[in-house]
Amino acid sequence: MSNKFWYLTKQSLRKKIKSKWFLGVNIMLLLVIVALININSIISFFGGDFSQETKILVKDNTEISFTVFKETMKELTSEEDTGKIKVVKTTKKEDKLQKNLKDNEVLIVLDDDAENFVTAKLISNEKIDNTTYQYISQGLNTTKTSIALVKTNTDPSLLAKISSPMNTERVVLSEDKSVDENMELVMSSLFPTLILPFFMLIIFLVQMIGGEICEEKTTRSMEIIISNVSPKIHLLSKVVASNLFVIIQGLLLVLYSVIGILISTKGQLSINPNVDSLLSATVDSGFLDKMITLLPAALIMMLLSFLAYSLIAGILAAMTTNMEDFNQIQTPIMLVLLAGYYLAIMAGMFDGSILIRFLSYVPFISCLVSPSLYIIGQISMIDVIISIIILIITIALMIKYGLKVYKVGILNYSNEKIWSRFAKAIKSKDV
Repeated sequence: MSNKFWYLTKQSLRKKIKSKWFLGVNIMLLLVIVALININSIISFFGGDFSQETKILVKDNTEISFTVFKETMKELTSEEDTGKIKVVKTTKKEDKLQKNLKDNEVLIVLDDDAENFVTAKLISNEKIDNTTYQYISQGLNTTKTSIALVKTNTDPSLLAKISSPMNTERVVLSEDKSVDENMELVMSSLFPTLILPFFMLIIFLVQMIGGEICEEKTTRSMEIIISNVSPKIHLLSKVVASNLFVIIQGLLLVLYSVIGILISTKGQLSINPNVDSLLSATVDSGFLDKMITLLPAALIMMLLSFLAYSLIAGILAAMTTNMEDFNQIQTPIMLVLLAGYYLAIMAGMFDGSILIRFLSYVPFISCLVSPSLYIIGQISMIDVIISIIILIITIALMIKYGLKVYKVGILNYSNEKIWSRFAKAIKSKDV
């Protein structure tokens, strides 16, 4: 019996991996992932201006503002952006500068002002990139403050203290575990990206195992298979093969991402300043620490969820007789999965809600909701472990009772509606 199980498992896995669909999809995924990671280089290659230098021409009529502005811009911009923004002093007339101004140039005219100390005029042919505009705006504001302090004869040591960044201590008075601002930003941007591959792999899993069983029933090859092996061995072989497939696919996605990063960095082990900035924000919010703590439990929950979804997809697929039936049975599964995905993203909106805490225990969506709630501090590791235990119990019940339903439905070719066949299978004495 063991030999038959592994034979069916190998055949099912080989059929998936050696298919033209698998090869075509992975070639497409490789190209898409590498392209997304290197999108700046691609756009630049086709004439984009990601790497184009922005030249800031400064006509300083105050005679003391340019040096302050240049040093301020150097401090504000990241190492990567500093190479793209060049600050240059000019003594040419303003009308001549405007007439000869290029698209990648920005003209700033600084003038003395009796009331406001210094004023600025910002001139460009077209709209300025939002990031560059923010840098210029902050640079001008800081320059004004510094010039004001100089003109009022402020003591240099006092000037240094006034110009230094403010030490800000963040205190939240409420006793509940609410989401702080940094964590909310990370959860709304980084977290959805992290769980998206898991979400997509479950979709692949449901479609594969259900589609394969439906195909075998449609072609009547199921009768030959079941005459040689038991329905239990048949279902478990499909489940194991499909889970091995999505794990392999997941590892391939990681490999494609690594290839994309290596191409982007040209093989150098240096961190992009923008990525470094994002990593710093992630560390400051506490997201990274919680992810490291959660990782073992999250991996266990992920594998158990793959098993749960593959079992429910296989059991329901046993009731199908054609592709239309298969589409009917996968719709509710996809809706449940989609609900879990959006609940995980919007978890911070349900702060303190008993309902969202209860949903973190619900099988099939707990794999998405529980990690999200744990990271934002609404549930503890004990709650995550409870979710895992409930998921294990659910899988055990599906194996015990679902296999019996599978046995009744696998050779059922009735023309009744699929849900009627499913209800009769549950009520059957064999179950």
